[in-house]
Formats: sequence, structure tokens, C-alpha cells
Amino acid sequence: MAPERPLGADAMQTAVEALGAFRETDPSAPPGLWSKGLYAAVDLGTNACRMLIAQPKGSQFVVVDSFSKTVQLGAGLEASGRLGRASMGRTMQALRICQKKIEQHGVTRMRFVATEACRRARNSKEFMRQVRRETGLIVEIIPAEEEARLAVISCAPLVNRSTEQLLVVDIGGGSTELVWIDLSAVAPEDRPKSIMRLHRGFQVEPAGARVVDWISVPLGVATLKDQFQDVEDDAARFALMSWFFEENLASFSPYASAQKREGFQIIGTSGTVTTVAASYLGLRRYDRTKVDGLQMTSDQIDLVIREYLTLGPEGRRNDPRIGRDRHTLIMSGAAILQALMRIWPTDRLSVADRGLREGLLYAQMSADGVLEDGPFE
Repeated sequence: MAPERPLGADAMQTAVEALGAFRETDPSAPPGLWSKGLYAAVDLGTNACRMLIAQPKGSQFVVVDSFSKTVQLGAGLEASGRLGRASMGRTMQALRICQKKIEQHGVTRMRFVATEACRRARNSKEFMRQVRRETGLIVEIIPAEEEARLAVISCAPLVNRSTEQLLVVDIGGGSTELVWIDLSAVAPEDRPKSIMRLHRGFQVEPAGARVVDWISVPLGVATLKDQFQDVEDDAARFALMSWFFEENLASFSPYASAQKREGFQIIGTSGTVTTVAASYLGLRRYDRTKVDGLQMTSDQIDLVIREYLTLGPEGRRNDPRIGRDRHTLIMSGAAILQALMRIWPTDRLSVADRGLREGLLYAQMSADGVLEDGPFE
């Protein structure tokens, strides 16, 4: 399948209102804080089902509860074009847990979305109807454009004031979204906020953030792995995956353009990026506060990837920094990450532990007018 791209430059018009920054759960909050005004967001991806329940607080939100489960919804999709019975069963179990948490907290505002696996599967609409019948939950299959936009907006607080050219990369299970944004016409102190203003769509005033191009490559950690599962040699498989992913970027306009190293920033948001960061930090137990916003050099990323290759499949399976849920997918994600760091002129990556769920929460809260103006306190 060819990468999905807009019909013209500055596409994607779906709007949400001004958004806020993300805050972790506040354990000191009074008991009555969570009794009302709660919002839920679920990201049903190719590999995992993830949920956040949060409450608006100023220009930010506070996480009340969360849930994440590997469901492998896209398992076998490459070969059959359909969601498998076992995959749908695992996903239904995870969604029932989400349903119970929503009922437990009394959440009344929520949005559930599905991405690449359901965009591609022939029986996805039938499965969505089954989910509604059995759980009462309405799951939307959103287009790649909206997925990319939500990922970009959620990363706005991590944009450096010195950034003139920004690449936001969201490595998913079934697809990878890349959005290139020109910030050179924006005052340095206004650059993070200018990303938030993309809630108006990817077509903005000349003095604002300008989306140069975006692309949705139908290769994520699960789909890329499936493409090369017949290659037995671990290192050869990794090299082929990285090369193949780069080949699929040929139509992305910044791919062949010469770019300056100064003023360029890549923000990576995905389980792959956060796992590589956690491995570099030596975290045997994941800690979001140490990972989100971390700056990693290309040498540090390469060091981690070389260590993964040295460990081999069995070593990666037993490495607590990677985790049992991700060990089979980490090398396909690492192949994508290495390709991106090889192509563009930077020796540094900003790690984002945020993405679609955060964007969904921002959009709901903003539409209801419950966030203060601006992304920061």
C-alpha cells in the first residue's frame, strides 16, 4: 500500500480549540476532585489498546487513571486483509476493562478511536458494530490526517524556542506519521504556542507555523516486522527493514531537500522511542518523568540499537528494560528510528511520552471550553 498523503500542501482542516500542556496524576488532590468533569480517551492501535482518564486543571489536565494492554489487533492482517478472531477477542477484553473503568469513575465525556489496522481491515466496521453491541462503546476509525494532527499538537510543549524546522514522528503499530513544520516566520518565544494553533487545521496565517508536508507510511512496528519475518538473520533483517522504510519516504517532499543542521528538531513519539530512551537510562522499571522530554543524541540511540542487536532475540526477550510486550517489535521500531536519524541533519532527538490519547483529551476539553487559554500555566 502506498503512503497516504494530502491532496495538496497544508491539508488537514479538522479543527479543535486551543490546547493545554500535560500533567501527571496529582496524588495530593482532595478526594472529591475526581467526582465530576472527567474525560476519557482511548487509542485502539494495531498493537495496543491504551486509555487515559483525566480532568482539566487550568491550561493542563491531570491524569486520574490509565490503562494499556497489548492486543495485537493487526496480527495476520498483512496476509488476510481481515482482523482475526483471536485478535478481536483480545481487543474486546481490553475494551471491557476500559468500559468498567469509565463506569467506575463516572466519566461522561469520552472519545474512542481506532487507527491503521481498522483503516485497512475489510471487516473493521463489522467489528466496530460488535464492540458497540457488547460494550456500548462507540469506536471511530479516524483518518491518518487526524491521527497525525493530534500527535503533533500533543508534542507542542516540547518544541524548543530555537527550532525553525520541526519534524514530528509518530511510530505506530501499523503506520508511521511524519509532519514537517516550518517555524521560521514565528517569533522564538511563540513557537511552542504556534504548534498549538494548528488546532485550526494545517492551513494557518502566513506568520504562523506552516506545515510543509506530511505523510502516513503504512509501516509501523507490527507491519514492518511482518514484511520481513521470513528473514532469519537478525542483523540482516534489521538492515532490510531500515532500508525498506527509507524507500517509502521518497514522496515526502523534505526527504530530498537539503536542510540546515542549526534550528532543526525531531520529536519522536511512540513506544519505540520511549523504550530506547528507557534502555539508555537503564530503567528496569519505566518512569515517564525521566523519559518524557529527554534529549538523546544519535550516538546514544545507535549505542542502544547496537546493544539490542548484540542481545539477539532471546536476550531482548529477557531484558527488563524492553519488556515482554515489546521485545518482538523493538527492532522494527528501531529500524524506523535509525532511518530517520540517518536521513535528516540532526544529532539529537526529543523523546515524547505523549501522543494520540493526549491529543484526544485536549480536543474534547477545548471543545467544551474547560481549558484556560494557552498551553502553559
